[in-house]
Amino acid sequence: MRYGFIKAAAATPEIRVADCSYNAGQTVKLMREAAEKGVKLLVFPELCITGYTCSDLFLQRRLLDGALTALRTVMEASRKLSLLTVAGLPLTVEDKLYNCAAVIFQGEILGVVPKTNLPNYNEFYEKRHFVPAPAENTVCRLFGKEVPFGSKLLFCCDTLSELKVAVEICEDLWSPIPPSNYHALAGATIIANPSASNETVTKSDYRRQLVTGQSARLVCGYVYADAGEGESSTDLVFGGHNLIAENGSLLAERRFATGLTVSEIDVDRLAYERRRMTTFPAGG
Repeated sequence: MRYGFIKAAAATPEIRVADCSYNAGQTVKLMREAAEKGVKLLVFPELCITGYTCSDLFLQRRLLDGALTALRTVMEASRKLSLLTVAGLPLTVEDKLYNCAAVIFQGEILGVVPKTNLPNYNEFYEKRHFVPAPAENTVCRLFGKEVPFGSKLLFCCDTLSELKVAVEICEDLWSPIPPSNYHALAGATIIANPSASNETVTKSDYRRQLVTGQSARLVCGYVYADAGEGESSTDLVFGGHNLIAENGSLLAERRFATGLTVSEIDVDRLAYERRRMTTFPAGG
């Protein structure tokens, strides 16, 4: 991070559905590549540790235990890497299953963000397996430690005060009132979105408009990481449509490929624009 810029990346790993060990390996591989490129914020797709299309396997203890083992692998790999990683996995809390994003930094889980809006229409049936995020933040226990758990978490940088990261997951952005609206009002300058948005006719155009439009409305950076190769195509086809936007401008875009989509977000400029715009509320 120099002169108020942060290098961010959306990552689409090649995965194998329900093969948590393999997926952890692919995740770690891209983490190391990102660190070598100077990336400080790295966002992976929704449920990337298991795969999004596991269907009723999400209810099986073996898969959930495998996801936790894989999460520990990713944590350990992050210990010597100076980047914030956002990775998706299913997680059981208080006997309920949540679609979550773990926020990881240098061997620690800073927090876990569950998905708020669960699509249950057309080709989606997430409510068959998951429950939505609780109304208020709480804690969950992971690897012997209590970890913040909730949809209202803000991850702040000690060395760049303007850098505050929040997370919403896929459908959250497509809802009438996205959680990122409240994140920005609370001070978030970058929104990370781990996603598994499938491909249908013209959907990529709308997805691009959503990401750039939300970044303009909220005067923020937006990093959108989409699922890609390796997901089952029984019901859904994924194209790894990764997008990075800043205040209405599309900085980087990639489709139909695995790997990293990298750009730099000017956090200093975002803070300036928010100061300049008298209609933008003060951060909470």
